[in-house]
Amino acid sequence: MWRRGARSVGMAGGMGRSLPARSALLQSNTATTLTSTSAQTGAARRWLNIHEYQSQELMRKEGIRVPKGQVAASPEEAYKIAQQMQQGGDADVIVKAQVLAGGRGVGHFDSGLKGGVHTCTSPEEVKDVASKMLGHHIFTKQTGPEGKPCNVVYLAERLFIRRETYFAILMDRAYNGPVIIGSSKGGSDIETLSAEHPDAIFKIPIDIAEGVTPEKLELVADKLGFQSTKVKEQTKELVSKLYDLFIKKDCTLAEINPLVEDHQGQIVALDAKLRFDDNAEFRQKEIFALRDESQEDPREVAASKFDLNYIQLNGNIGCLVNGAGLAMATMDIIKLKGGNPANFLDVGGGATEKQVTEAFRIFSSDKSVKAVMVNIFGGIMRCDIIAMGILNAVKVLNIKVPLVVRLLGTNMKEAKDLLENSGARIIFASDLDEAAEKAVKVARIVDMAQEAQLNVSFELPL
Repeated sequence: MWRRGARSVGMAGGMGRSLPARSALLQSNTATTLTSTSAQTGAARRWLNIHEYQSQELMRKEGIRVPKGQVAASPEEAYKIAQQMQQGGDADVIVKAQVLAGGRGVGHFDSGLKGGVHTCTSPEEVKDVASKMLGHHIFTKQTGPEGKPCNVVYLAERLFIRRETYFAILMDRAYNGPVIIGSSKGGSDIETLSAEHPDAIFKIPIDIAEGVTPEKLELVADKLGFQSTKVKEQTKELVSKLYDLFIKKDCTLAEINPLVEDHQGQIVALDAKLRFDDNAEFRQKEIFALRDESQEDPREVAASKFDLNYIQLNGNIGCLVNGAGLAMATMDIIKLKGGNPANFLDVGGGATEKQVTEAFRIFSSDKSVKAVMVNIFGGIMRCDIIAMGILNAVKVLNIKVPLVVRLLGTNMKEAKDLLENSGARIIFASDLDEAAEKAVKVARIVDMAQEAQLNVSFELPL
């Protein structure tokens, strides 16, 4: 594995940091299951996700049949689109909240509306439903307690479905390339199906050099359970086109759930989800321009702007390290000492003073952080650069949490002299074990003081 900038680069498909996709393939001795991102604590933003309507538009351009639909950003706009759709012959209109989280069908909004997908029979009903989605947060099993904002809704034609199936292509580490995953029992909750009936899920590895062969196309159509020759041929054509899109656009996941046969015997991608390897941003600029930052953690967005590798976790000890391996070791030893890391923040091997300062700005914005542990092993990364970044953060930011600092390697003496002579209140540690132990203890002190409503100040400098 090598590094481009501050990002770790692995096989296309995001294997660089062992991070699961929404439908990541998990191997076990007995079954293959599909697991949602919500089950993966601390999953990183190793991929770009785009909205359903954007995914469907990309599929439409590749010749894949998707429902007709338009996007609305206001209730009034939704009303006008619904009028146009009904005048065009669509009696019913499906209103879909556009959020980057699964489970919206059974989610709920802070407006009181239940469900993120509604079938409406009039423009007035469309407007009413849209008003309860737009500008509100939806809460699902994948959004976390903070929910996700809904800024646009997708108005789609209603199709009458004869059969529902599940189909996806994803990059899988176990096979070193693409794998087709499918089930003849598609629908809204494929995760539950895979957990309860793993035999209903099939997987077909694809040789990336060979592509999807006619034999494998035939196998997919058979396993999806389609009977007529016409429908099978449509299915094979869709799979071939979707695979081409998957490779051409550097996808890590292309998911259709459900892939349906409608009442006219047409194969339609009723829903769509595309995910892209962010290491391909340099050659997929049009795709990455579709990024919706409102759906992401603001701290992760801020980190990405300064080329910092940041993942939000659920603990109370902020971790600033250089290198993904050291970050994992740091989090492990914090857990071993009885603490919980609040984040994974890797400044990489070529961080600047500015990047270090911005890292502390991110820590300062996280109210759950009770202590910060800096663990640097200086090789390419100079310890004095880290020290200058810390001191600059002390000057610029109102840091109120204790800092535990362990520096080892290039220019470590210069770095320690800078910090000791600054007057900043810093807790030094000589090794990783000592640093983790001190960080866990001071975080507990801060927690206990806050619970007792005592004003214990760790403001820097003294």
